[in-house]
Order: sequence, then structure tokens, then C-alpha cells
Amino acid sequence: MNPSTPLDPHHVSKLLSRLEQFLPPSRGETDWSASAYRWRTWAGLGASLGWLQAVYQPHRISLDDLQNVDAQKAELLRNTEQFVAGRTANNVLLTGARGTGKSSLVKAVWNQCAASGLRLVELDRDHLAQLPEVIERLAERPERYIVFCDDLSFEAGDPGYKALKSALDGSISQPPANVLVYATSNRRHLLPEYFSENESVRHVDGEGHPADATEEKISLSERFGLWLSFYPFSQDDYLRAVKYWLTYLSGPQWNDMIERDALNWALARGSRSGRVAWQFARDASGRATDVSGK
Repeated sequence: MNPSTPLDPHHVSKLLSRLEQFLPPSRGETDWSASAYRWRTWAGLGASLGWLQAVYQPHRISLDDLQNVDAQKAELLRNTEQFVAGRTANNVLLTGARGTGKSSLVKAVWNQCAASGLRLVELDRDHLAQLPEVIERLAERPERYIVFCDDLSFEAGDPGYKALKSALDGSISQPPANVLVYATSNRRHLLPEYFSENESVRHVDGEGHPADATEEKISLSERFGLWLSFYPFSQDDYLRAVKYWLTYLSGPQWNDMIERDALNWALARGSRSGRVAWQFARDASGRATDVSGK
């Protein structure tokens, strides 16, 4: 190509469009005035970048919206209020049955304490290997932060497992006083547990000594100072949650037919939980609105 030949604007535009996919997105500066954030990442050209993206319309849920988890509610709120007040508090692991309010409780407690300056940072499981970097950035800030890791589970050799383990209690660096980790999982010890591992348990003087594989799995969950367990709803618990959400959504009045439909809804899904109750109430309220024409 002759250097003196003028460039074709159309070709230049096409070339820039192709290059754009290899360039990191425009991030700008972190808006530290926000109350909630997501950790975002970009990988390309042999480099990996991460940044905190402000969330301006976070999910607003109140503690009153959560049914049948009063004990868990009280414990998590107490721990969080201690943290916000500048007193010592623990990292928290919430485990148990699906749909029973683990994630919603974390968000509800944060909403309760947000006015006191508490910030929430959502970190996806796929980005967990970058947890030390996230904590390092937050440690420089004057605010207090909950790093929220939802629906955790790991496989053997997962890099996120070691990052979380180190960040909680395994690094030579002292954990920052302004950051706690709240995590939810359907697995009590966050790793799959196999029946064959029980065969390696040794019995000495009548006492059971777990094998190394079992010890490794327990070692991560033990780094959370506070454990909160969630259990499947009884039928009465489930119906109580349905009634609450129907009232909240201005749905149809409670009667024997609604109760029967609610039970059939749960039966079809193989689960009774707060999430299933919420889904049924949305469906029933939407149907009632359509019939009434309002």
C-alpha cells in the first residue's frame, strides 16, 4: 500500500470494530457513593482485569418478607449490626435446603443496615479466585463491606476454593476489619461428599478419625465463624408463606380452592419453600387480575 494513498474511512471503521472485541470495556472510576456493587472481569490479550461496578437499583427485600426463618434472621442481623458498629463479627456460611431464603436473608439484612453505611459486593462463584484482589481494594476504604458469594460449590482442584480458604483465614496478611464474607450453599461443607470417603475413617479406641479428604472439606467451612442452617418447610410453613405473599401482592382471598391449588403447585415442583410460595402467589395473583380485568 502506498503511504501517500488516503485511508478509506469505511475500511478504517471495519478495522476498529474488529479490534474493539479485543479491548477491555470502558470502566471509569468506581462510584464509591453507591451502596451495592458487582465485581466484573475482562480477560483478553493475555491480561485479566477486574473492577467494581456500582448497582443503582439493587433488589430491595425486607426482613418481614422472609417467613419461617426467625432464628436465622435474628442471628445474621445481630452479627451484621456488630460489624456495622465497629465491633468484632464473623464471616457467615448459610447452608441448607434450596429456596428457603438464604440469599434473600443476606440481601434483607444488608437492606436493614444500608442506612448505617453498610455496603454489599456481589462476587460470582466463577470470579472467586479474585477474592483476594477484591478484599485488597475494599480494605483501603473507610466504609464497611459484605462480600456476598451466592450458591457456592466446588470441585476438587477448583482455584476458587483455595482463594476463599486463604482469604478467610489462611493468609499471612491480617484480614481487614472492614470486610466480611457471607456465603450461601446447598452443601454443608461446600464440596461434594462421597460414600467411599467413609471407608477411610479410622477407629481408634472407639473414636472415629476422619480421612484426609474429609478433613480437607471440613477445613473450609470451619473458617466461617457463624453457620446458619436452613430446612425444608413443613406444609403449615409453606401455606403461611403463600398467605403472606398473596396479601403482599393483593392477590385473591384465601379459601379452600386456593389452598388446594397451592399444595398442588408445591407437589408438582417437589418442594415446599419460600421460593415456591412466592412463585405460586405471583401466578395466582396474575390470574386473578386477568379474570377481574384490572
